[in-house]
Amino acid sequence: MKLHSLRVVILVLALHLALQQTLVVEMVNATTTTMPTVPAVIVFGDSIVDPGNNNVIKTIIKCNFPPYGVDFADHKPTGRFCDGKIPTDFIASKLGVKELLPPYLGTYLNPQDLLTGVSFASGGTGFDPLTPKIASVLSMPDQLELFKEYKEKLKSIAGEKRASEIVSQSLYVDLIGLGARKIGFVGIPPIGCVPSQRTLAGGALRNCAGGHNEIANLYNNGLIKEIERINKKHRHNENSTVVYIDIYTILFDMIQRPNHYGFKVSNKGCCGTGDVEVSVLCNGLTSTICEDVSEYVFWDSYHPTQRAYEVLVDWVIKNYIDLLF
Repeated sequence: MKLHSLRVVILVLALHLALQQTLVVEMVNATTTTMPTVPAVIVFGDSIVDPGNNNVIKTIIKCNFPPYGVDFADHKPTGRFCDGKIPTDFIASKLGVKELLPPYLGTYLNPQDLLTGVSFASGGTGFDPLTPKIASVLSMPDQLELFKEYKEKLKSIAGEKRASEIVSQSLYVDLIGLGARKIGFVGIPPIGCVPSQRTLAGGALRNCAGGHNEIANLYNNGLIKEIERINKKHRHNENSTVVYIDIYTILFDMIQRPNHYGFKVSNKGCCGTGDVEVSVLCNGLTSTICEDVSEYVFWDSYHPTQRAYEVLVDWVIKNYIDLLF
């Protein structure tokens, strides 16, 4: 199966450990009895989960300028492709790990930051090697190399044995060969319904582009089969868990029935006209933003709003947390 896109890709890699105070820096426990103890979250992916790695990369795929970050702390842009928090921030927070998940690149990371997780994600990347090359962003192999570097830093903090335990008990994607045992593959959303694709391929009425959604479903079905193959291959290891996470269903429902979730607009983004603006086209010089971001499912023409992400994460946790832990 050829994997072309990394849209909302490889979600979190949560370090699910029983070790709580045995590392140099004390781990953070989950704050609710209904959640598993998750000491850390590690992320690979694209712009949906990039908290700012692209800020220090020579690429035009950036968003470290207004109006991005308008609903973030101090209303400052961070490099997140959103008005505020992104999915992995909510996941880290709701699982009791920490409030925000930092980028691996471009920020000072103290031992606690490293032990509780980071993101290697890079906006504009994809599984197809040509995609990140054209955009001059981190490819998946690049992200995996950074992860290897991260593992060495873990060893220097926690010791080789404990670092090995952290990796072997983590929730990762495509990392079984590197010792990962908990893996969550996130499917593709209804890409034909994002504002930019409605504009480009939805006709005069800007309907959802049916062909794009068919491709998303074909990809997701292929991904499910691949996960079944992986699980069958590693069935002898009862500690290995690979789970397909369907986000197509919830996002499609949010788009088709926005009022049900408290939204008013689901066919346009909040930034600019809402039809095409994303990244450098969504800026404080040529783009105004809507009066109430919370009424919109999409922030720009491609990425959901902070509020939509929270709805999505709540749904994912409710439906998949028991399968992963």
